[in-house]
Amino acid sequence: MKIRPAQKADAASLAALSIEVWIGTYLKRGVNAFFAEFALSEFTTARFEAILEDGQDLLMVSENEDGIDGYIRLAESRAAPVDGLSDLEIVTFYVQHRHQGKGIGSALLDIAIDYMREKGRPSIWLTTNSENTPAIDFYLAKGFRQVGVTDFRIGDQAYPNQVLALNTTT
Repeated sequence: MKIRPAQKADAASLAALSIEVWIGTYLKRGVNAFFAEFALSEFTTARFEAILEDGQDLLMVSENEDGIDGYIRLAESRAAPVDGLSDLEIVTFYVQHRHQGKGIGSALLDIAIDYMREKGRPSIWLTTNSENTPAIDFYLAKGFRQVGVTDFRIGDQAYPNQVLALNTTT
C-alpha cells in the first residue's frame, strides 16, 4: 500500500472507484435509472479533473501494485450541518470493498487527522448514510462521535445521514 496525493492522471480511476463503491454500498437490491443517473453524473473523470486542477481540496489515494484501491477527500471552508464544528469536512472517503480490513482506511484517516491538527482545526466532520453501519462502526472505533443527523439529497429525494465528528483532543 502506498499513500500519495492524487494526480490529474488519476481522475478516471477515481471516478470508476467512486461509482463502484457508491453503488456497492448503497444499492443493495439492484440499480434503477434514478440512482444510475446520479452516480454517472456525480462521479465523472471531468469532475475529478476539475477538483484536482482547482487544488483547494486535499485528495489522497491509496495505491497497490494494480491501481488505486481507496481515497479520501478533505475540504476546508465547509459549513457543518451541526453547530460547534469546524469548517473541515471529509467530503468523500472510499475504499473498495475487497480491500477493506487491510488498514487502508485507517492510513487514509490518519492523514485526515494529521491535516486537521496541522491546520489548527478543533474538529473534522463527515456525513454518512444512516444505514451504512460498517462505516459508522469504523468511525466510532476511530474516536468519532455522532453529533447529529442531516439529509443527503438527490433531486427531491432525501436520505438521512449521520453527522460524525472528531475533536483534536480525541
